[in-house]
Amino acid sequence: MPYIDAGESRIYYESHGEGPPVLFAHGVGGNHASWHKQVPDFVKDYRVILFDHRAFGNSSDVEEAGQSRYVEDMLCLLDALEIDRVILVGQSMGGGTCANFTCAHPERVEKLVIADSLIGIDAPEPLATMVRETLDRVWNLSQAERVLGPVMRDDDPASTLLYLQIASFNAVTIRTLKGSMPRWTPDRLAATGVPTLFLVGEHDVLFPPENVRMAQAMVAGASFALIEGAGHSAYFERPLAFNRHVRAFLSAGEG
Repeated sequence: MPYIDAGESRIYYESHGEGPPVLFAHGVGGNHASWHKQVPDFVKDYRVILFDHRAFGNSSDVEEAGQSRYVEDMLCLLDALEIDRVILVGQSMGGGTCANFTCAHPERVEKLVIADSLIGIDAPEPLATMVRETLDRVWNLSQAERVLGPVMRDDDPASTLLYLQIASFNAVTIRTLKGSMPRWTPDRLAATGVPTLFLVGEHDVLFPPENVRMAQAMVAGASFALIEGAGHSAYFERPLAFNRHVRAFLSAGEG
């Protein structure tokens, strides 16, 4: 299996296909396997890169640095693969990694998709309070209730089970996650000039559409897309719609 060294730890990755590189960054409930509904679609036109954040999937975290090293790990991965510029697609926790990476290394990012995430945002009021109160309110929900919308939970128990099984291969959960995610601000993200899409599921209970739309409005030039019928894991629950919106954003301005 392919790995890169990141300090004392090893970061697992996969590279599929050829073309402009697109790196997918998973959330707390996922790992590289979570993107199985994106790879067959995007590999037709892009080089699809998957990886496991440290302590997730096949990656280790010897230093127990967790979130504190995510941006550095991403830079190590891109350097090892000799990728100068990349398209970033980050879901939930991965959205925080990608937003922070973009703020730190804007010259390395072609476009940015922040999916179902305001992780790491240092937002002005009233959004800061809205984000904090929403996360506090859903803290005691079950994992399935947090990350999947009612449509999938009620109508597709097999996929619900698969989601939880994929998550079971991680060494940490939302309650045992190490380190702390760096903070980013809407102004700083806007200043990078990197085209950005905020995408969110209609029934996302962690980052409701109204919160995400408010954040998107603070990032000059950013776009917004709503995935109907999906919860927090729109990429998994409504992959056709998710892929269509991401593809449209990536192709905007081409030709």
